[in-house]
Amino acid sequence: MTTSTTPEPAAPVPLLDLQSLVVAVRRRRRLWCAMALLGLLAGAALAVLRPPAPSATVKVLVAHQADQPNDPGTLIRTDAALLQTTGIAGKALQSLGSSEKPEDFMRDYGGTGLTNNLLQINVTGHSDAEAVARAKALADAFVADHVRRIKEAADAEAKALLDQRDRLREELAQVNKAIGDASQQSDPKTAANRESLDASRAELKARITDFSQRAAEAGVGMPRLVAGTQIVDAPRAVRQSLPKTAATNAAIGLVLGLVLGLAVAAVGAVVADRPVLRREIAADLGASVIAELRSVPRRSAGRWQRRRTRAARTRLTTTLARSVRGSAEAVSLLELGCARSTSAIALDLAGALAAEDEGPVVVVDGLPGPQLAKRRARPGDPTVVVGERTGAASPQERRLGVGSVSPGTAWTDLQYLGTRTVLVVRAGHGSAAWLHTVARQLADQGIPVIGVVLIDPDPRDRTDGTLWDGPHTALRGRNERPARRNRTGRRRTERRPMWTARVPDSDQEAR
Repeated sequence: MTTSTTPEPAAPVPLLDLQSLVVAVRRRRRLWCAMALLGLLAGAALAVLRPPAPSATVKVLVAHQADQPNDPGTLIRTDAALLQTTGIAGKALQSLGSSEKPEDFMRDYGGTGLTNNLLQINVTGHSDAEAVARAKALADAFVADHVRRIKEAADAEAKALLDQRDRLREELAQVNKAIGDASQQSDPKTAANRESLDASRAELKARITDFSQRAAEAGVGMPRLVAGTQIVDAPRAVRQSLPKTAATNAAIGLVLGLVLGLAVAAVGAVVADRPVLRREIAADLGASVIAELRSVPRRSAGRWQRRRTRAARTRLTTTLARSVRGSAEAVSLLELGCARSTSAIALDLAGALAAEDEGPVVVVDGLPGPQLAKRRARPGDPTVVVGERTGAASPQERRLGVGSVSPGTAWTDLQYLGTRTVLVVRAGHGSAAWLHTVARQLADQGIPVIGVVLIDPDPRDRTDGTLWDGPHTALRGRNERPARRNRTGRRRTERRPMWTARVPDSDQEAR
């Protein structure tokens, strides 16, 4: 009986990985911190280079005929809008004796409703005295205009009521005349008509009296509204504090710069598509992350972190030496965005192999513009040769190649540095498409990847960087068995079938 197992469908990959986006933005903190600092300095400099103009303020109590306790502020907003009219601006300029255009003057002041009946007017000028004079002229012009509108409304209402009263008086005169004519007749029909005329006369008299009272009340309420509209806070200059203004502008610039920097960093991270998590880098390269090295901080308080970095380098050297030791194949270190770290790792590994009496170790420098060969050699350092000058290796000599897989790499030359390799990759340096290209080119050259050393990883990264092929077998360390001695005394290498990671056929990312 044959049992076939079908692979479980892979979980859908989200269109936007928020964890990766957050990590990428956090790694670009220099950008958004610099933009926030730039906004802070720009705001403070703006307050110093362009200080606020002298200003004055005045408060006016405004009484409305239709005031209601539950008014949401519509009336006072209407007053603030009426303040921004050429009529009031022109009257204020006329009282000041200024030839400035009302349209230009309207840009220098504004009104704000503090409550339903309290209006604050803010005015700017070339000096404090001019600002105060402008505020006084504007307040007087507004009060005069408001009083005029109240009087016109009251007069219009009283006139309408009196006109209606006069019309009713004319009707009453006609009714009285009809009653006088009917009193001279004695027939029954005339008596019934007289009763109707008497009722109409009584109704007209009542309505005439009502209109007369309402007209009187309209005139009586107007003085109360006029007296209630007045200046309650005399015009005064507003004292400007340069430190306070600078601090306010700096805070606003800091927030705007920070928001803009975060937006630019987020958009750049999405567009660049440069993996920063162990999980993503391992998946794109098709190899497991075997170690991480963090960059040494430059501040003086990081001695413990530097000690931790040295301990991590020691562990990495031990791990690589264990993988290289006993192997007949040459091993290379290929860097992507971290030539200095790769050079340091190569020297540490060569020193560790030489200290274990593995024979002489020669480091083949295949980096662009050879860096290891140009360094100042110290006593006890391994021999470094340039890749172009490498001759035939002796049987007792072990070679350790150091090269690069950056754009512009000669892929066919990598096999001369080593038939097995360790990739040293800086997190966030290469795009996902280029990592796929590296994995595909190494597979085409028949160079298996022992593992990936991640440089400058995110300290909060908790993702798994190990690729598993089956329940108990990892990709790491299965490309070759330890070498054993044959009868002739030479080391013999037994290799298992090489498993090639699946990579896309183009430079585009396959998610």
